[in-house]
Amino acid sequence: MNKFKKLLNLFWTMFKIGLFTFGGGYAMVGIMENELVERKGMIEHEEFLNLLVIAESTPGPIAINSATYIGYKIAGVLGSVVATLAVALPSFIIIFIISLFFNQFLSIKLVGYAFKGIQVAVCYLILSAGLKMFKKLNKKPITIIVFIVALTLHVTLTLLAKNFSSIYYILASGIIGLIAYSISYFAKKKKGEKQ
Repeated sequence: MNKFKKLLNLFWTMFKIGLFTFGGGYAMVGIMENELVERKGMIEHEEFLNLLVIAESTPGPIAINSATYIGYKIAGVLGSVVATLAVALPSFIIIFIISLFFNQFLSIKLVGYAFKGIQVAVCYLILSAGLKMFKKLNKKPITIIVFIVALTLHVTLTLLAKNFSSIYYILASGIIGLIAYSISYFAKKKKGEKQ
């Protein structure tokens, strides 16, 4: 019965996250952190940051990848299935209902205004999640350097209207992180051998 309660709690939590998040996975990050880390304590903050890195680095939407990982962490394979289904279900239901009345739905002026308002909220949610993660980031010199370089490149290329995939930022940052970790690891190992 305890496992059933845990799965039900996981389903309901992820369903709410999926239901009240507009704008995709990045807008979902702040809500996920608030629900899973701060309110329910299902995972630690450091683990949440690590899960975001893994979810972003693996193929597929960040929301689905995050839900799968969190579900697995909390209740194993069944938990990952439940969490993934729960986070995707609200979108599926809403899109299905909209598809039934799509043409009539778009012709309503009030709906158009609502979507414009939602766009502003999505921008805020993404910015808020990014700032929260940056505040809690372990600020080592390498992380600050990677952040500044990536941000500078992104802003510069955007202002120059150059199309540059964010995948390259992720790959480059991952390679820099591996190199920095390797240098640190071998330096500590060499220092340990000298003593």
